[in-house]
Amino acid sequence: MRQEVDGGYLWSPLTEAHGARSRFYDNMRRAAPGDVVLSYANGHVGRVGIVADYAISAPKPEEFGGIGTYWNDSGWLLPIGWVGVPLAVRPKDLLEQLSPLLPSTHSPIQPQTGNGNQKAYLAEVDRSVVELILIEARLPSVDMLTVPAHTAADFATALDNAVEHNIQLDMSIDATVREQLVRARRGQGLFRERVLDLEPVCRITGLATPTLLIASHIKPWRACGTVAERLDGANGLMLAPHADFLFDRGLLGFEDDGRPMFSSQLTEGDADKLGLHVVQRPPARPLHDSTRGYLNHHRTKVFVP
Repeated sequence: MRQEVDGGYLWSPLTEAHGARSRFYDNMRRAAPGDVVLSYANGHVGRVGIVADYAISAPKPEEFGGIGTYWNDSGWLLPIGWVGVPLAVRPKDLLEQLSPLLPSTHSPIQPQTGNGNQKAYLAEVDRSVVELILIEARLPSVDMLTVPAHTAADFATALDNAVEHNIQLDMSIDATVREQLVRARRGQGLFRERVLDLEPVCRITGLATPTLLIASHIKPWRACGTVAERLDGANGLMLAPHADFLFDRGLLGFEDDGRPMFSSQLTEGDADKLGLHVVQRPPARPLHDSTRGYLNHHRTKVFVP
């Protein structure tokens, strides 16, 4: 809790230690900007925050140290703006009012005792639970809460910077390769040339003028585990700038047959203003076999359903 509040985020593993899905971890992907979060630890609701952006895949934060040594190092990072005032609300003191409001399954609190459920992490509760806690804490209602926060793009940039720093210091990698890896982060150099060879046209707009297209990594540059992945042309698409932005943010994805997928979080109004419903989309083209594996990563770790 302390590390997350200081850092402005929530972080969870992708799955439980033995690989099983967890509703509490899956909720990290369901949380949307504007959702209110109550932080519970040591028997108290100690903080209230607001989700600032959709979750991104990210390694376990270094500041966790030895916490969760049995967790997988890959997980979800959810940007949160925390209200500066600490709280000290004990659910046990409110049990008579709180208990009927708690969900029947996957509750963060045991309705009979007021104790926290040990496996709970990010649980979904009714708005009335939030309002009850805020009233007890003498804080404004949900609609009045405003807090500054970092976005997913801020965290992604910080992670990219850390990866780039480590690459620059890695003397086991040839200097020329290090330069190409850094250029690949920005969709330039050898990576761009390789992507253009495989994907010369934007699959959303049909735009084919190279100077107007961005070489976008499918599996994010920071998430690649090897030099080969970061420079692999099959791990890229040439996209128009607005399509590149949507793809990077997980609001646009692609099926294995090349058909586009649009996130439920991309409103019809925004899609119209971006011209996504009126553009004459190019015919679907077969994807490179190696590209399908990268797209699976994008659909499961980047795309917001």
